[in-house]
Amino acid sequence: MKLRRRHLLVAPALLSAPAVLAQPKGQLKRVEIPLKWYRVQVEDNAFTVEMPGIPDHRIVNDRSPRGTVFTLHSYSLETGGYSYVVQTALYPEDVDVTQPRRILQAALDDRARQLAGRQWAKVEWRDAQGAAAVEASGPLAAGNALRQLVMLKQRRFVLLAFLGSIVSSVEAERFFRSVKLA
Repeated sequence: MKLRRRHLLVAPALLSAPAVLAQPKGQLKRVEIPLKWYRVQVEDNAFTVEMPGIPDHRIVNDRSPRGTVFTLHSYSLETGGYSYVVQTALYPEDVDVTQPRRILQAALDDRARQLAGRQWAKVEWRDAQGAAAVEASGPLAAGNALRQLVMLKQRRFVLLAFLGSIVSSVEAERFFRSVKLA
């Protein structure tokens, strides 16, 4: 009877552990439980993206250069030593979107202030899913790096950012490949 009670007390602790430890022939082996990825449907069904957990969603009121108020939705998650950020906004009518490269460049310039040397190491311009897009990466002062993808499709602004030690990791690749614009 005592043996059964001891097993009942240990079982819940093992079930809630983030990693499983096994002991084959005197060696400890750590087995990582893989992250569960979720499909995140952003505001207004503008696009979907996969993230390795359920992100925090924040709504930020912003203003266009001419003073029109609009809403920026920000989804963020920190897990596995990496940070994931997705932001989107539908620009108001007073924002000139006829030159998307100018808007994308402004987004790059704004974020470059956080980089070591204040410039991107790699910048790639392209069209992605019917949107003007730019992907950039660069080192941060603390030894990490930042990678971001910025897109503009008509009035829809989309930004994906990944922060970590390796911006070409399997996790980063999955995150950036998963975005599907509506």
